[in-house]
Amino acid sequence: MAILSKIRERTIFLILIIGMALFAFVVGDAFNGGNSAKVDVVGEVNGEAISRTDFSQQLEAYKTRVGRNVSETQAMNAVWDGLVSEQVYNEQLDKAGIVVGEDDVWQSIISMQYFQTDPSFKNEAGLFDEEKVKDFIANMQEDAVGAANGSQEKNIWLNWLNTEESHRKNLVRNSYNNLVNAGLGASLEEGKRDYLYTNSSTTAQYVYIPYTSIADSLITVTNSDYNTYINEHSKEYQVEKSRSIKYVKFDINASEDDKNAIKASLSENISEMKSTTDIVTLINDIKSDLAIDNNFIFNDKLPKEVSAQALTANVGDVVGPYEENGYYKLSKVVALKKMPDSVKSRHIIIPYLGSTRSTSTKTKEAAKKTIDSIFKLVKNSSSRFIAIADKINSDGTKGKGGDIGWVSKDGAFSPNFDLDFANFLFDNKKGTIQVVETKFGYHIIKIDDQKNNQNTVQLATLSRQIVPSVGTENKFYQDAETFASEISKGVNFDDVAKEKEYKVSYGNKLKELGENVPGLKGNQRQIIRWSFEGDTDINAVKRFDVDGGYVVAILTNKTAKGTAKVADVAGQIKAIVLKNMKAAMIAKKMTSSTLEEIAKENTVTVMTASKVTLVSPTISGVGREPAVVGAMSNAKEGEVIKGIKGVKGVFAIKVTSKENPAELDNYGTFRNKLSAKAKNKSTQLYNALKEASDIEDYRANIY
Repeated sequence: MAILSKIRERTIFLILIIGMALFAFVVGDAFNGGNSAKVDVVGEVNGEAISRTDFSQQLEAYKTRVGRNVSETQAMNAVWDGLVSEQVYNEQLDKAGIVVGEDDVWQSIISMQYFQTDPSFKNEAGLFDEEKVKDFIANMQEDAVGAANGSQEKNIWLNWLNTEESHRKNLVRNSYNNLVNAGLGASLEEGKRDYLYTNSSTTAQYVYIPYTSIADSLITVTNSDYNTYINEHSKEYQVEKSRSIKYVKFDINASEDDKNAIKASLSENISEMKSTTDIVTLINDIKSDLAIDNNFIFNDKLPKEVSAQALTANVGDVVGPYEENGYYKLSKVVALKKMPDSVKSRHIIIPYLGSTRSTSTKTKEAAKKTIDSIFKLVKNSSSRFIAIADKINSDGTKGKGGDIGWVSKDGAFSPNFDLDFANFLFDNKKGTIQVVETKFGYHIIKIDDQKNNQNTVQLATLSRQIVPSVGTENKFYQDAETFASEISKGVNFDDVAKEKEYKVSYGNKLKELGENVPGLKGNQRQIIRWSFEGDTDINAVKRFDVDGGYVVAILTNKTAKGTAKVADVAGQIKAIVLKNMKAAMIAKKMTSSTLEEIAKENTVTVMTASKVTLVSPTISGVGREPAVVGAMSNAKEGEVIKGIKGVKGVFAIKVTSKENPAELDNYGTFRNKLSAKAKNKSTQLYNALKEASDIEDYRANIY
């Protein structure tokens, strides 16, 4: 690789640079009074530290548990959220004087359905015996002692420890939630108010002036207007720390000269591939970049460049070189035959001790005798086949006469299907019935039907991956270095990119703990870390090595944590600010004391809203207007209220009548409804506790 060669050329220079950097780090730390206290802490919750050691251990345990299903950042966030939750709840429990003890955890563990229902944990009387659970756990621990990290025994024990910890955390959370729930409820008076709220109605006259009566073009919204709104609603417009970049990616792709050289090299093997009688050994000796695929291939699965040639060739012919999926290939025709693309079959299975997914205690020899005796009964009788399959099959074909159904060739030769079973289905004709051994046991397989017989070909293929040469790699490296150097000297990024026809991509609002950059594949944590480093200023430029090439990035914007800037949210809030400004202008026009005069001044009419309710705050002809209906509900009869800002316009109202429902003897039903509603909100408890906590996150300084 070009990178490695350049490192070798500069070995002494690099050693000096690294030494000077280490010296600067030590000296800098000394002058800063050893300001590295946060190195061993990934965060704090209300002053309580989350240690780096504890975090790292839990992170590794989490990744072991979930495997490759999550990225590094996703795993890190999951562990962080768990530790923060634990500390938030522990603090509340300490204040409440609640202690979750080891016995509480143990009782929760032995209550697990797994232990309660498994016969292994019952005594001779058939009753649950917790001593057996203790023995089970002790054996797991003993097996893990001395076992290598990553071993099955070690992983089983770590998973068990995680189970215990999960029970403890759940008890902590549930204890506090239950305590809060116990204090949630409602009084009869609150129930009465809810009854009235639900069933009362109001009739009122109103004047409505829509916002659309003032054209947007008549209003100029200034930065001051935006800032006023943002400051008044600052809680809604808080932003995280973020960075924005733009970049050019230099993909190291093979040149036409590289391709021609690979193709020419591959062609040198044509003669030997034609003459050999052992093509598999030859290809293995030459060391193909892809393993040989022994499957018979249908026409629609062959590369278009060679499909016609391969299916009309003779056995022993060589086709290619041809290009497919990033490889040049040379294929020898090994065999030709007609095959169906789908087969319908049924089976009877006798598993034995040790066969896959088997619970049978039958030996392999005994299973073979059983299947042979059944074969004699069913080979000439479809009805017996179906009856016996329904009686003895233990898989999903039980009750279906052993019917497997239609299986396509691609499905049969996939990793999810047994290869021996598949070979039998596609190597034999309709009506064939035979005993077949697979990894699941012994089968009697009967081929009921086949369809779409067509020509197929078996190829032995020598493959060479199309990769760039060292010279091509060096060219892309020099292009990236030159571009980065020019931008670092102050030349405009976009101008150079346009001149050289480079594609400019953008990564906007990158988060401090993110790992993805739009347009780039894989984990790009290195780019994000650089953009957040203290000495990376606006217009700073850096070249990065990425999978398949290089990236030259420039930092275009820094956003601090706090209240959003106008530029960041102007597009989002423009319509709201416009509406507020229109509302103020319209309200100023409502100067008269009666609805009739207000209507006349604004060239509109007085309307009536009949029997509107708070439960369904809709005004006929206008739409949903909760603020206006709320004002009607609270206004006194005959009182004129002006300048009410609604959803679609500004209103002036006068209540003409109110209707209240009949008094009830008891408001318990409504109280109970409010109590249930309050208890349901306990699910929001953690978010409220977290928001009220002082949480400091230092992970970005470490990871």
